[in-house]
Amino acid sequence: MASMKLGSKTDGFHRDGNTWYCTTGLPSDVTIEVGEMTFNLHKFPLLSRSGLLEKLIEELSIEDGSVSVLKLNDMPAGAKAFELIARFCYGIKIEMTSLNVVSLRCAAEYLRMTEDYGEGNLIVQAEAFLDEVFGSWTDSIKALETCEEILPYAEEIHIVPRCIDSLAMKACADPNVFNLPVAGQTDAQSQRDVILWNGISSSANKPQPISEDWWFQDVSFLNLPLYRRLILAVESRGMKPETISASLIYYAKIYLPLMSRQSSFDHANNGNPWATVSIPSETDQRVLLEEIVTLLPKKKGVTSPEFLIMLLRTAMVLHASPSCRENLEKKAGAQLDQAVLVDLLIPNMGYSVETLYDIDCAQRMLDHFMSLNQDAALSTPPCIVEEGQFLGGPDTLQPLTMVASLVDGFLAEVAPDVNLKPSKFEALAATIPDYARPLDDGVYHAIDVYLKAHPWLTDTEKEQLCRLMNCQKLSLEACTHAAQNERLPLRVIVQVLFFEQLRLRTSISGWFYVSENLDNSQNPCGSLELPKNDGSHQIYSKGRTVGVDDVKERVSELERECLTMKQNLQKILKTKRSWKIFSKTFGFRRKLQPCNSKESCELKEPEASANGLQNHENGGLPQ
Repeated sequence: MASMKLGSKTDGFHRDGNTWYCTTGLPSDVTIEVGEMTFNLHKFPLLSRSGLLEKLIEELSIEDGSVSVLKLNDMPAGAKAFELIARFCYGIKIEMTSLNVVSLRCAAEYLRMTEDYGEGNLIVQAEAFLDEVFGSWTDSIKALETCEEILPYAEEIHIVPRCIDSLAMKACADPNVFNLPVAGQTDAQSQRDVILWNGISSSANKPQPISEDWWFQDVSFLNLPLYRRLILAVESRGMKPETISASLIYYAKIYLPLMSRQSSFDHANNGNPWATVSIPSETDQRVLLEEIVTLLPKKKGVTSPEFLIMLLRTAMVLHASPSCRENLEKKAGAQLDQAVLVDLLIPNMGYSVETLYDIDCAQRMLDHFMSLNQDAALSTPPCIVEEGQFLGGPDTLQPLTMVASLVDGFLAEVAPDVNLKPSKFEALAATIPDYARPLDDGVYHAIDVYLKAHPWLTDTEKEQLCRLMNCQKLSLEACTHAAQNERLPLRVIVQVLFFEQLRLRTSISGWFYVSENLDNSQNPCGSLELPKNDGSHQIYSKGRTVGVDDVKERVSELERECLTMKQNLQKILKTKRSWKIFSKTFGFRRKLQPCNSKESCELKEPEASANGLQNHENGGLPQ
């Protein structure tokens, strides 16, 4: 720590209780009261250095020579600073450091200790030392912390802005270039000797790379107004938004206990900055949180959605302003594609708690995300061509697809809540457009969980919920489960079986088409059929190898799956109702449009629905 020694005389002061005496041998002719402390001094050393004391002593001079009494109730830094100034006036040795230079400079300004009252007066000496202090990161931090006690005086003589500007310049600079100190590193560690082994110096003395967060811990001890000004200063100097956001996260986790409880923030490498920090009151925490939110960089993706939602949860507990909560919801909603399921599970903090988790908050964040991303996705509308595949704009749809998976998982997590109304469940699920889900297995699972937890729903309400999923986009596993799910309405089960059979027929037809082409040895593309050692055949075409036996095995597998689906349908029809009632309730009369890859793709109905109905009446499915 930098220091400057002033004066040459030995100590001539002694203290008795709350009274200071000067042991020069001469009787005191002036008494100065600073707060509860009294100083019995002499007029000449004081008025020869201070313009204010000269004026006050002249005004209070009494002709009979009795002792004058002066009161300095507005003295910056109080009696502690005046003691050092009194020593300076008497020429007694004092030491100026980064911890007292600000108070001495402010006190000297208050007492008007200019060059008019002696060369090398205290103002000049303090200014010269301040320039040295501002050249050091550590000393600048200490000086700025002392400004908090006498902030109005330090602001008046521009010490605070000069100190903040010095810190901002160093924080934005490369610490490896300027050899800036690292938080938690002692002088002994930074100046240790080179260790030798067999004449080769060890790597212990080599400079280690310093991360961009080296200054976070040092500035975290500043109060909120000074910290805010420092953040604005580094931002104006072009510091990366990612670094600013990281510093805000570090600061928030220290002074907001709820934030530190929600995270697994590790302080093993940086010590424990919480040890000497007192927890602010709830009101102060609310003010701090709202200020942190205003300081967050506006650039998207800079602050993680995890931290934003942690702030949002804390804001709900502290009852932050509606504008603060809305700001956090929009920031988190804009990055919803980067969130994970646990982030969305926000406990309900409302006065009238209906559900365990805050569904309305999740809905608002999802609505904001869709408002930002849906327009871009609609400019290149996709269509489903095969299970899990998109036609058109995969890069544009990737965020939507990730959010769709996130919402489906969230719905499955909140579905067991008996207080969750069907309208809120439907609204949340319906916000995701159909084209954003490659498969509807996730939303089917959420619906199934909801139906299991709400068995009192009517058939109409169940059918309304089931309209949220597209039966044509269920995987084979989901179709198998749905076909045996007694919680689903009969209409939905039959739709699942019907569309699955169409899919199987299409696949079987495709494989037969490939098999017929492979059997043709005169392929116009120049295919060549070669016998294998086991008697089977392989077809070589344009660098690809296809086994006929593999094709036949796949066809057999599809036929077995088709047979299983037929058996499932027959069981359902026998246990629930006869086919005549079923045919009146549900008919396969929907005409599906042929697939057009440039516009949209839908499954094409078999050749004639009448043939399918006839087969149903015979107890089977279309062949």
